[in-house]
Amino acid sequence: MSNYLYYIVPALGGYTLTSVLLLRNPHLLHKKKQTAFQCQHISHRGGGGERIENTLEAFTNAVDNGTEMLELDCHLTRDGQVVVSHDENLLRETGHDINISDVDYADLPLYKDRLAVTFYEGHFSTGKDRRIALLEDVLKQFPHTAVNIEIKEDNEPLIKKVSDLVKKYDRESTTVWASVKSHIMKKCRAENPDMPTMFTFRRGLLLLLMYYTGLLPFVPLSESFLQTYMPSIINRTYTPSSVLLRNSFLIKIADKITMRKSLLRHLQLRGIQIHLFVLNEESDIRRAFQLGATGVMTDYPSKLRRYLDSNPTPSLNDQ
Repeated sequence: MSNYLYYIVPALGGYTLTSVLLLRNPHLLHKKKQTAFQCQHISHRGGGGERIENTLEAFTNAVDNGTEMLELDCHLTRDGQVVVSHDENLLRETGHDINISDVDYADLPLYKDRLAVTFYEGHFSTGKDRRIALLEDVLKQFPHTAVNIEIKEDNEPLIKKVSDLVKKYDRESTTVWASVKSHIMKKCRAENPDMPTMFTFRRGLLLLLMYYTGLLPFVPLSESFLQTYMPSIINRTYTPSSVLLRNSFLIKIADKITMRKSLLRHLQLRGIQIHLFVLNEESDIRRAFQLGATGVMTDYPSKLRRYLDSNPTPSLNDQ
């Protein structure tokens, strides 16, 4: 046994030292990613705490408050129109228990005039605009603002139409493919490989596994964005439907495991942007940037604007 240790201990020691060196200096092995834009200010559902979520009025308010990215979800109507809506079923948003895919665009109901803010319990949004927006109108109206498009359903016609619209308005470098599901992301990549992508849920778990085993510094990463919950908001400003996630002990463990400054710094050094969400209180926004987030996703664009104006975030070299 001692003979084996004679070889194993130096090998493990060398592996550990090399991993730590590359974790802190990834440029020694990897070329830094260069995305077409950097964003600190991201508006979740277009800033659905200040205006009715995902409406053109919400997007306009977000852009007026200096947002650098609009986060939204898309679905396909029966007559083939790509619309912006978080839910495929419209009961929560409109009070009508119908699916977007079963209705022509012209027949879609209006949003409720008062809508609960999902990630800020007890708060509601209102607005004059209650129409469900077309993705094309968003791309046309805000040509200089990056857009993060989440695809929730395995719908190849939807993926193709989204890609076609992005190409039509020459937005490939400033529009992000987003999906938590790896099989959907694979189809998005295949349809338009020129659009940058985020980590899916499974890829995020693999990222953590590689980090804790020391493999991460050696492995190339195709994604340009890590977008994830900051777990500390769960059961405080946001109560999930999952009973498992309502366990405060598990959430504390998840926060300690995922919110690692050394991990986020490594990703930053590799040119990967880190967006933490959905943060609607100043203390959470502050913590996100202190941890090493490059951007914060919020329902309140004006609140995040005020924070950024009063609290310039340090550059990576200053941290």
